[in-house]
Amino acid sequence: MAAPDDDGPCTPEDLDTIITAPSGGLTMLPTDGYNEVYPDLLIGDESIAKDRIGLKRIGVTHVLNTAVGKTPYHVNTNHVMYSRLGIQFMGIEAMDTMNFQLHPYFNQCADFIDKALENGGKVLVNCKVGASRSATITLAFLMIKRHMTVKNALRMVRQKREVCPNEGFLQQLCDLNETLRKAGHFTKHTCNSKA
Repeated sequence: MAAPDDDGPCTPEDLDTIITAPSGGLTMLPTDGYNEVYPDLLIGDESIAKDRIGLKRIGVTHVLNTAVGKTPYHVNTNHVMYSRLGIQFMGIEAMDTMNFQLHPYFNQCADFIDKALENGGKVLVNCKVGASRSATITLAFLMIKRHMTVKNALRMVRQKREVCPNEGFLQQLCDLNETLRKAGHFTKHTCNSKA
């Protein structure tokens, strides 16, 4: 059941408290290459995104790389890399900086994930470390398509994986939460649907 304050506005500080609570107030980086944070939805890092054999072994059918690019801060993957394995690919060139506007990609990415899951697929959402860009997109999906508030979505994801979206991304998630809340998107009956 949602906490009483989950229905109202949030701040990046509120979300940071949820992120750091399991580790006694510390921000922790992921200890695993990937974790299933929702049924058939994985958040992972560069190592699993580039491990085509590993992806097939764990049953991944779709990869959403939120850090496409060739710099040391990106993950250089593309549709050609996965096509021979029958894995569908989507990529966005996001930077993990506080001023990068990730929100324009929220709906497109949520649609990609939702379609894959609705068709029985298994999705890996990755970035370089699997903690900021990929976590932000995954949280946006849970908010948009599974009607979870940002706080409920973050609590659920944080139980499964160490995540730490940057402050700018946290603000964008709070803004999305407020937009969805004002539109009546969240209901008590659907907050934990399909979880």
